[in-house]
Amino acid sequence: MQLLYLQDSFGYKLFVILGNYINSYSSSRTIFNHMLIEDQDDAEKPKNTQPFLCVIMKSSTFPNRFGLWYNSLVKNCNHKGLGIYYLLTAFIFGISGTLISVLIRIELYSSGNRIISPENQNFYNISITLHGFLMIFFLVMPGLFGGFGNYFVPIFQGSPEVVYPRVNNFSILILILSYLFVILSLISEFGGGTGWTLYPPLSTSFMSLSPSSTAVMVFGLLMSGISSSLTSVNFWRTIINLRSYYLSLKTIPLFPWSLFVTGGMLLLTLPILSGALLMVLADLHSNTLFFDPIFGGDPIFYQHLFWFFGHPEVYILIIPAFGIISIIISGIAQKIIFGNQSMIFAMSCISLLGSVLWGHHMYTVGLETDSRAYFTGVTILISLPTGTKIFNWLSTYLGNPPLLQLKTSSAFFGLLFLLMFTIGGSTGIILGNAAVDLGLHDTYYVVAHFHIVLSLGAVIGIFSGIIFNGEKIFGKNLLSSSSCTLSLYHLVSTFIGILLTFSPMHFLGFNVIPRRVPDFPDSFHSTSNIICNPKKYVSYYGPF
Repeated sequence: MQLLYLQDSFGYKLFVILGNYINSYSSSRTIFNHMLIEDQDDAEKPKNTQPFLCVIMKSSTFPNRFGLWYNSLVKNCNHKGLGIYYLLTAFIFGISGTLISVLIRIELYSSGNRIISPENQNFYNISITLHGFLMIFFLVMPGLFGGFGNYFVPIFQGSPEVVYPRVNNFSILILILSYLFVILSLISEFGGGTGWTLYPPLSTSFMSLSPSSTAVMVFGLLMSGISSSLTSVNFWRTIINLRSYYLSLKTIPLFPWSLFVTGGMLLLTLPILSGALLMVLADLHSNTLFFDPIFGGDPIFYQHLFWFFGHPEVYILIIPAFGIISIIISGIAQKIIFGNQSMIFAMSCISLLGSVLWGHHMYTVGLETDSRAYFTGVTILISLPTGTKIFNWLSTYLGNPPLLQLKTSSAFFGLLFLLMFTIGGSTGIILGNAAVDLGLHDTYYVVAHFHIVLSLGAVIGIFSGIIFNGEKIFGKNLLSSSSCTLSLYHLVSTFIGILLTFSPMHFLGFNVIPRRVPDFPDSFHSTSNIICNPKKYVSYYGPF
């Protein structure tokens, strides 16, 4: 390690580290303590100090790597560093959720029991529960909302930092803790097999297989909600109070606007989810009767509470991806997104309408006719602002005729997002009709719908954001560029694999194959089911 002793224009002494790395954090602190001269009176400062080079041998002490890790993660409050940590944790959590989906697809490859023994069929329920939790709360939300949000929101609006840097650091620490709680439920008793919706009476009955696993999962979700709420408050205060003086809410880019809208939805709906989960916990362990119909409780009440959070959660996952795609399309076309103000208005309309149509998840519980008509109408109505965004993006693309500027994989990912989100949204309009949903509810048609929107929507938003901004975030050496052959292989394998995995599920849904069931009759062993499973591995190959 080399230290350069300089004197700047104000006469202060500076030691500039020239070495490529510091061998030991503790030894470097010792060097600075012995050699760094703090602010002194002018009389004590040496006159006419000339720069000279001081070479110090590297310390032979064992590197304090835990100290380096502790200070880089636990004490780090820099928004860029925390954004990278969010992306890395989302990658690790996403791998665990993806491996669980591999188990699901292997089990469903054909009828009969394949890898899950007949004595432990509950493991399939555990798999779909953890897959849902990990992908929604620990892959998409930390990646899009926490990762890209922390890294780019201060940059796009000229802020030096977020308003509450230490709160930002605390958010990612309790997110990691909440992930450990959710994984702990896997090894507690028999594992929680309630589905990611945690419906009572299965989640509240003490006669279920593992009440303690359900409690551990609820604790993990509550901590994840606290993390998301703190990040949302941080983004709101940063965007409102810390943007550059010449930027108004009309002129800030679309990506900070998408995080602003998402944070508002989280702050509106997470308290409702937290209340519902606390009532589940009280029913399970404190002898309350909120959801027990025998004593006057109502399990349908839980569904209303959960889906009041659950449907805005879908837009919480996808609206940050809208912001990422806006960055990419604007950067490729080298122009501002067509109809910038209408895009902001469309996102605001989506957030408002998305908060008042939770009932379309519950058409089969016995809603009265007027309620079903209302939820059907609002569900179809939300396609209007979504269609506005799609056509604005396409108009931005089509403003540059030569091959739509398709020269990099991130440009292809942007177009792929538009195509797949349009297809997934169209199937959502079909499911939004109450009469049709009575037949398709809890079939593979629903699985195909939300996986095409999320797998080929939010996840492609993460991929395209990392590819497009990779050099800015990680430098030039860590990730391949968006124009190299490897990125194009990633694009093609991801697109073909996910498309061939989830498209045939629409036909399985029309054959009324129920979801969340590990086995199916031989009469359902159709070509579509055979296609769905091997092609899954093509999509797994893509990111790696």
